[in-house]
Amino acid sequence: MNLDIIAQLVQILKEAPELGAIEVRRGLFGFWSSVRVSKAGHAANTGGPHLVVTASAPSPASLLPTAAGTEAGAGKREVAPAAPQLLEIKSPMVGTFYKSPEPGAEPYVKVGSRVAVGQVVCIIEAMKIMNEIESEVQGVIREVLVENAQPVEFGQVLCRVDPYA
Repeated sequence: MNLDIIAQLVQILKEAPELGAIEVRRGLFGFWSSVRVSKAGHAANTGGPHLVVTASAPSPASLLPTAAGTEAGAGKREVAPAAPQLLEIKSPMVGTFYKSPEPGAEPYVKVGSRVAVGQVVCIIEAMKIMNEIESEVQGVIREVLVENAQPVEFGQVLCRVDPYA
């Protein structure tokens, strides 16, 4: 990891107040195996060799939308609420997606399921090893984008979560 990349990660944290940490994990031969970005106030899993860059979390009031262009005495302009932004749970590896621990069992999650940080959402089989994939966010599953036993690529979106539900 060179200092230019670390400086870029720190700059990203300064410019994005909704981020709490960026974690970079190294895999074989020093290459990056994954990059995890966590929202302010959410803890990151700290297993294995990695680099965590943190910034102080903004106050909740600073994240509220403000009415732009209003003058004193002109009255308040109402701001329409934005559509909820769904967060993505992505595949950290190439492999085969499985929605349940074994054939015929209930899936770990489905549309409408509530997930917590660290909760297993699926399994990805890679090189005959079953890897449990944990949620890095909390909320309600709004979309599951992969079918059972379907091959997945590194970084492919597996499901989308509404963190505000």
